[in-house]
Amino acid sequence: SGNYYNQGEIRKKELEQSCCVLGIPASDVTVIDHRDLPDNPAVEWDTQLLATLVLKHIEAKNISLVVTFDAGGVSGHANHVSLHAAVRYRVCTLLWVPPWGCRVLVLESVNLFRKYISFLDVLISCLLPRDALFILTEEETEQAKRAMRCHRSQLLWFRHLYLLFSRYLVVNSLRLL
Repeated sequence: SGNYYNQGEIRKKELEQSCCVLGIPASDVTVIDHRDLPDNPAVEWDTQLLATLVLKHIEAKNISLVVTFDAGGVSGHANHVSLHAAVRYRVCTLLWVPPWGCRVLVLESVNLFRKYISFLDVLISCLLPRDALFILTEEETEQAKRAMRCHRSQLLWFRHLYLLFSRYLVVNSLRLL
């Protein structure tokens, strides 16, 4: 629930506001508040528990595409890395056969230089191998920034730099899992 600084309720509301900006209805937003999955950048979550919760959500919502972090978690955040491990665990074991037509894409983590060169990374991303490449229009980039600004409790100084210079607000390269 994003309760690392005891702001879980605030962050839940910010998430709903952000999703609203992106056109995602509140009924499609699920916040998992589980005592064994603490919001903590240093804590790795239990792979099996998280995989089970993700699978239940996929099945309940009849989801056909999952987009998650890669093994680097984009920022190295242990919770992000754990989410990748959980999805990979379910996809890559015989314990779960993905629902009909369900695909998994992982967002490519890039080095610090590429992460903060904004639209200039489009050229690099176009030249490198990937399974999907999303290049946002100027309007979509502004919408993404508005959505990010809804997370006021998380807008620390370095996230303001992220809003100005991050390639992820302009270009996202993904690979099939």
